[in-house]
Amino acid sequence: MRHFINLKDIPAKDLRKIIGDAKKRKNSRKKLNTLEIDKGAPLKGKILIQMFEKASSRTRISFYLAIKQLGGGTLTLRSNELHLGQGGESIADTAKLLSTYGDGFMMRTDSDKKIEDFKKYLKIPIINGLSPSSHPTQVLSDIFTVEEITKKPISKLNICWIGDSNNVLSSLIAASVKFSFKLIIGCPKKFEPGKQVRAWVKKNNKKIYIFNDAKKAVSNADVIFSDKVISLNDKVNKKKKIKAFKNFKIDKKLMSYAKKNCIFLHCLPRGDEVSDDIFLGKKSHVWQQALNRVHVQKSILLYCFGKLR
Repeated sequence: MRHFINLKDIPAKDLRKIIGDAKKRKNSRKKLNTLEIDKGAPLKGKILIQMFEKASSRTRISFYLAIKQLGGGTLTLRSNELHLGQGGESIADTAKLLSTYGDGFMMRTDSDKKIEDFKKYLKIPIINGLSPSSHPTQVLSDIFTVEEITKKPISKLNICWIGDSNNVLSSLIAASVKFSFKLIIGCPKKFEPGKQVRAWVKKNNKKIYIFNDAKKAVSNADVIFSDKVISLNDKVNKKKKIKAFKNFKIDKKLMSYAKKNCIFLHCLPRGDEVSDDIFLGKKSHVWQQALNRVHVQKSILLYCFGKLR
């Protein structure tokens, strides 16, 4: 049994194996309909229980499709519909219940501690579908997408992040260490990654590059990543934050400072941090990026269930 909680804790060789499997699986589905099952139905009879404490579109739908295409099924829960949320049932008891009924548990939560508490009591694998400090399934899929589009290993590319220091960036930083690629971050001084994240990078003998000037950050970039500046549960002064990021909008002018063939990716949903002509333009691959969540999550499920080829 393997969990998938944070990219920091997963060996690089395992992450690379997941990506390799996802590539084979995507290639084998070119003539299959959305809900047709993969050859061999590797997760036949298995059920993935999903629980959402936060809004979700891509993660919810892509995990549903992933487990279905592998021959299994899924049950989606909301914590406020369970005794965990309304009746005061403990995480320990809920975890034992889930372990009795399910084969795997995917959770999207507003608490890193809650994921760790579930991990402690579960007898089945847990997958982090997003937490305050990490979004590992998103970022591993993004690595897959970058390599698929550029046809190069990500270690040969300059990856640039323009935006807030959020959970997606934390996972991207972890990925930069695991996959050994150059990561350049462009954000206002106040929104730089914290000391703990930087210390972890340094401890692993790696380096991230931070610029408070968007033009300097995108210079020589092969890929530009971004995310919504104001997230769903952002508790900061939104007007002040938007003002702080006014010089970090990804538009044609900013993209002109990057490499000519630079691509744009965004984990969605989008806000005002990117102009329509970039988001909907030829350099953008956001829909391919979203679809690839299905393929990579299939391989993550197989990894957690001990069925990865």
